[in-house]
Amino acid sequence: MSYVDRRYDFVFLFDVTDGNPNGDPDAGNLPRTDPQSLQGFVTDVCIKRKIRNAVAALAGAKPGSELFFQTQDAVYEKRILNTLIEGGFDGAGVDKVAFKELKGKDKATESEKAKKWLLANYYDLRAFGAVLSTGDFNCGQVRGPAQITFARSLDPIIPMESAITRKSVTTVQDAEKQTKADGFLTGTIGRKATVPYALYRGHGFINPMLAKDTGFSYADLSLFFQAIQRMFDFDRSAARGLMCIRGLHVFQHATALGEAPAHVLFDKIVTKPLGREAAPRTFEEYKPQIQVLDAIPAGVTYRDLTSAQIAADMFPWS
Repeated sequence: MSYVDRRYDFVFLFDVTDGNPNGDPDAGNLPRTDPQSLQGFVTDVCIKRKIRNAVAALAGAKPGSELFFQTQDAVYEKRILNTLIEGGFDGAGVDKVAFKELKGKDKATESEKAKKWLLANYYDLRAFGAVLSTGDFNCGQVRGPAQITFARSLDPIIPMESAITRKSVTTVQDAEKQTKADGFLTGTIGRKATVPYALYRGHGFINPMLAKDTGFSYADLSLFFQAIQRMFDFDRSAARGLMCIRGLHVFQHATALGEAPAHVLFDKIVTKPLGREAAPRTFEEYKPQIQVLDAIPAGVTYRDLTSAQIAADMFPWS
């Protein structure tokens, strides 16, 4: 079986110390917070971006593990969706001029060839899916088997803002203006928003029905969990502060439909908040609050992959 043929559900924990795990552009890039509970949260797309970056670092130039969404690439063509989609037609050997004249089933057949080429060559398409229906070369929509929820802090957070300075200016005009006003070059002042400390919890799912559609394999699954383990090692933003994976708890079902609802399994990983009066500053304070309950449902296998060595052929577990 080349694709993942059974269900997986997982819980992941990570913390941040003196950093901004996910700034909100609508709020001056302050760490995202729930206005009612004051809990911090990190969006699913932010986490997926970190997983993509880790996949790129871990897999290197391995065939089929390139990324479709090259947000960090200096070559702008690798960030234009229609150009990338069109590349699928080139890769599949589809005549693009003739394609524009096709209708109905014939057009759908050629489009499917391009989509299959894109899925075979780009890891993130196989994992997360994408909308490939923009522009003149329509490949439809791909629903990915690997999905992530927002991650939410166990306790409320209180973001801090710190003034920062640099002893330089951007332009000659700025330098002349400051020198004229103050008699010397004063530099510029900015602000940096951080969370002193927070432990976040998120959830994820691997859907085997969609894995069959995209060709998401057990080798892809192994790389996926490796990437979660290492996703903060390859995070390129200095604003993140110190971020660490503190838990990766995976439930493997025996079948594609699964042997228990995901929420029943998630309840087996107990993560209790410290309380509103607490001001946690280290993971050690949370360790007594984390517990894995027994009585895992029949047909479900649990593994703690927080720091486990993950081999390319270790799934499924016997």
